[in-house]
This record gives sequence, C-alpha cells and structure tokens, in this order.
Amino acid sequence: MEKISTEVYEKIDNDLYNADGDIWWRPDTVLHILKTGVNPCRVGYFKKVLTRLNIDPAGKTALEVGSGGGILTEEVCKLGFETTGIEPSENSLNTAINHAKQSGLNIKYEQGFAENLPYPDQSFDCVVCCDVLEHVMDLPKVISEISRVLKPGGLFFYDTLNRTFVSKLVAIKIWQEWKRWAFMPPNLHNWDMFIKPQELKTLLAKNNLDWKEHRGSSPSVPVPTMLGYLRKRAKGTWSFVELGEKFFLVESNDMNILYMGYAIKGD
Repeated sequence: MEKISTEVYEKIDNDLYNADGDIWWRPDTVLHILKTGVNPCRVGYFKKVLTRLNIDPAGKTALEVGSGGGILTEEVCKLGFETTGIEPSENSLNTAINHAKQSGLNIKYEQGFAENLPYPDQSFDCVVCCDVLEHVMDLPKVISEISRVLKPGGLFFYDTLNRTFVSKLVAIKIWQEWKRWAFMPPNLHNWDMFIKPQELKTLLAKNNLDWKEHRGSSPSVPVPTMLGYLRKRAKGTWSFVELGEKFFLVESNDMNILYMGYAIKGD
C-alpha cells in the first residue's frame, strides 16, 4: 500500500475526536461502545497471545498509538505494562488524562502523530494500535515508525477493518450510512482506506516486523438479529448502553469485516 491521496483522506471525518466534552467515557455516546462491545474481544486476544508467548507485562513498556480518550490505554495499563499513550486530538487527550487520574492509573499521555512518533529508536517492548490504521493518511510511514520505536523482539498488536464487499455493506452502509440502522457518525470511516490482511502483512515484512497471525472480529449475533438491535437503538428504544450489552464483537475465523493480529520485531 502507498500513502492515501488527499482527495480520499478528506472524505473521512477525524474531527469527531476533537468534539467538546467527554465523547469517550459517557455511556450515552457511540464511542463508549468501544469499552463494552469491542475491548473485551481484543483485550482477551492480547492476553491470550501474551500467555502463549510466556510474556509477563510487569516492568515492560507499552505504547498505544492513537490512544483517543484512553479506553484501551487503561486496559493496557491494567495488564501490567508501564504505559504511554499518544494522540493528536487535544480534547481526547485531556479526557484520557483526567480519566486516568480519577482511576488512579499511572499513564503517560503525549500529543503527537503516528507518522512521526516523538520517541527514540527501540523505546518500547510493545506497541498497540487499534481503530487507527484505517484512519491515517500515510500507513507505510506509520508502520515504519512503529517498527522504529519497538525493541528487537517487541510485540506489535493491532486491529483494523478489511476492505471487502461485506465490510462495505456492514461497516459503511449499515453501521454508518443507512439511517434505519446506523449507530456511527457519517464519514467516520472511508471504505477506500480499509486494509486487506495481505496488504498489512506486506507492510509489516518491509519494516522488519515478523507477522504471526490474524484473527477475525465478528458481531456476536447473526445479521438479522443485529439489524433488529440496531433498529431499536435508531428508534430510541435502546440506548448505547443497552446496545453494547447485546451487540459486541467476538473472536472468530471470519475476517470479512474486522481482524486483529500481532507481529514481532526482528533483531
């Protein structure tokens, strides 16, 4: 893959993350679903990989690239890592800082961009990048920077959206555009910026990151049931809290919409 054109990039609305107030931790906001409907799946997967590799996070350093309001960053910290989060949005960053203080978590947050990470080479034992790769303009540069700041043998965890017909129908049309079911803001994602697994594997290989596996992240219920749940939310019968209790992601073999995986930095 190459750097996204300005024309394609401007179709995505990253300004959502600059909105006033706490758009992350309030239960009446769409981003709160990350906590209830997305994190359990991916954090469970990360834990499984750490166990499989016999890695104890205690005393090791982790960086979350694109940390937003800290919803995933706090989970990384709770795993035992000495955790840093980097985020371009000042509003999201302030939300994350305040929430970490309220939660008694020692997390270092900094403002910055994934294409130019302000850290020396080989600074971290682990880098986590979720819900971000499909939002950046220069994906090759982001992967290069992640590899640069990882120590040899360090872990790179990620998840992203696959560019398939199914993901266009579900993630763009149903989740984002068709008002009968949509629960995401319009233009939150641009299908042209979604990443095929093989494309990501190629970028990893070019940057001394040894790809290990991919796993799918699928809705917990069949499509007809999902549509019924989303309709209840759209009509106001359900809140985002109730939607998150019923509709969430589970690890699967199906990578048609979302997938997650990890790679290890070479020597």
